[in-house]
Amino acid sequence: MLIKCWGSRGSIPVSGKNYIKYGGDTTCMEIRTRSNDIIIIDAGTGIRRLGNQLIEEKKYHYNIIFTHAHWDHLIGFPFFKPLFIKETEIDIYRCPFPKQYAEKMITKLLEPPNFPKKYNELNATIRYIDGCPNQFEIGSVTVIPIRLSHPNGGCGYKFIEDGKTFVFLTDNELGFVHSGGLERSAYLEFSVNADLLIHDAEYTPLEYKKQIEWGHSTYIDALDLAHEAGVKKLGLFHINQERTDSEMDQIEKDCQQISKDQGYNMDCFAVAWDMIFEV
Repeated sequence: MLIKCWGSRGSIPVSGKNYIKYGGDTTCMEIRTRSNDIIIIDAGTGIRRLGNQLIEEKKYHYNIIFTHAHWDHLIGFPFFKPLFIKETEIDIYRCPFPKQYAEKMITKLLEPPNFPKKYNELNATIRYIDGCPNQFEIGSVTVIPIRLSHPNGGCGYKFIEDGKTFVFLTDNELGFVHSGGLERSAYLEFSVNADLLIHDAEYTPLEYKKQIEWGHSTYIDALDLAHEAGVKKLGLFHINQERTDSEMDQIEKDCQQISKDQGYNMDCFAVAWDMIFEV
């Protein structure tokens, strides 16, 4: 699997000189598989740049999976230019919840007064395929969902190809169990021996004291989970909308120092836009 981050910011996109290194785009991840499938996770504002890249490459068949329906994970979808090209074919998996949740989530975005272009005016062919809560396959990749601990619910995912594992758990609060969410032990078991774990790490411990039950974790909790799970690489994700590059550098440095002091055999880093991983 070749994995690229097109956006790692949480809650709302940001811009300016203090947000250049880690980027201002909200959640969008891309996976390129051995079977030449393209898997897109979430449609935050990062999907706009991804769409431009896919058009440049003349690639028009994609698979999209959503973690949940909060705005920062959907807001880029209407600006995904392949939607307006007739050659485009998109398979959207019925996630994070089954039945017609995904259909309703998407069509609501593309209707007045939210957006001037209507869903039925799109040029792309869009198909909806059963997915969550069950395990499913996309070409050479096995996808395993897990319920997130987050307000209004959602799903994280494990992607497995050729014995390698990528776990994506954004918007997941390890310090509090939300309705529909799971205990920390479930996420620990889910992440065991992952080659790459990208986990929500929005808050510092001090910030979290005021933000408990908001649906996000501290970078310390993410680090502890990854270590106990025997993860090889940990990416700190869902960067706070106010977090500057220098502040995120310090969090990354602290995470790496703790890992070194505790003898953790694991790489820890903050996930920036345009960062690429090979698993």
